[in-house]
Amino acid sequence: MAANERQDGLTPARDVTVIFLRWAFVRAVFHRGYVLASGLYLVIVAHLAASQLLVLGTVMSVTLLVSDLPTGVWSDAVSRKWPLAAGHIFLAAGMTMTGLVTAFPLLVIAQSLWGLGWGFSSGADIAWITDELSQAGRIDRVLAARSRWDALGSASGLILFGMFGWTVGLAAAVVTSGAAMAALGLFVAARFTENNFTPAQGRLWRASLAIFQRGIALARRDRQIMLMLVATMLINGASMVALLFPLQLVNLGFPSNPVLWYTAVGVVSFAASAAALRVVERRIAGPVAARRFYVVACSVGTLGLIMLAYAGSAVLGSTGVVLASGVSFTVTRTVSVIWVNRRTTSDTRATVHSFLSQAECAGEIVSGIALAGLARAVGIAGVLTIAGAVIVTTGVIITRARG
Repeated sequence: MAANERQDGLTPARDVTVIFLRWAFVRAVFHRGYVLASGLYLVIVAHLAASQLLVLGTVMSVTLLVSDLPTGVWSDAVSRKWPLAAGHIFLAAGMTMTGLVTAFPLLVIAQSLWGLGWGFSSGADIAWITDELSQAGRIDRVLAARSRWDALGSASGLILFGMFGWTVGLAAAVVTSGAAMAALGLFVAARFTENNFTPAQGRLWRASLAIFQRGIALARRDRQIMLMLVATMLINGASMVALLFPLQLVNLGFPSNPVLWYTAVGVVSFAASAAALRVVERRIAGPVAARRFYVVACSVGTLGLIMLAYAGSAVLGSTGVVLASGVSFTVTRTVSVIWVNRRTTSDTRATVHSFLSQAECAGEIVSGIALAGLARAVGIAGVLTIAGAVIVTTGVIITRARG
């Protein structure tokens, strides 16, 4: 018998895990490289104003909010693998189009395609690995490892595409990231198996409606899932202050080149994410560990935002960014996925994870609307302080909520 086959003919758990983690790393390289190159491209090449940049961010969040639920239900009703593969194609289309156009209406369309791609992917990847691994005792560690490899891939993408954009050009870097994402989608279609998924029986629309109703019922009756949905909305709303990080660091006085300095801060943040997630991966087992990690991450995030708000130097402010963005936001996101995944069943897993993604988007949209007004009223330091208060309040809520 071949070494990569089991007696039941299914792919062994180790191979499934390796494929999943390698995919997570590579996707993060292309995604983070695109975010870096496109962020500069939209300002330097397309010459977008601040208001137009905020519109693009809102378009992304709204598209994801609207598409998350139907694509999550499809993943539970029809397939895990094919929505994930389709998500890569939509991502690639939006990424490639961005690097080929400069007109604002066309960039809005590109951003919508990019958001739709994340809508197809959200939840399907977690549901796929949970089913294919089929080992409840290991899935928490695998999900934590996925986030860790995602952080390492993000750091690599910053370095790789930063150099590529500097030497070849920003437009070429953006288009290349899109083409690479399309190739990764073909990899998903070719290498991702689907041995442990059973499609819903009967007419598709009736089966999909039943899945949606079961997912809603589970989220409503399970107080732990509802708790995590509320906490996610609060944390993601507070994390929107990350849009102000570059401006605050510039105000604190970046040494020499601001672009190179902020890229270095990003690489250090992702390295800190990988280190923190390594600890989570080793100790996440047990009913209490997830709650403790979440509360500690909230405390660290509050400390980081307060440091950034009242720092006397760019170095101290950068340390606050690393604590907030590199540790707190990453760990809370990872733990929330593990927390919800523990309490779902296979027939509604992607649907319930889409609720979690919608909670993230709702928090971002509400916070984004309030952010501009708050910044004018209380200044950047005041906004960072308010966000820190929201995060520490979320930690208190998690601490006081009963299991």
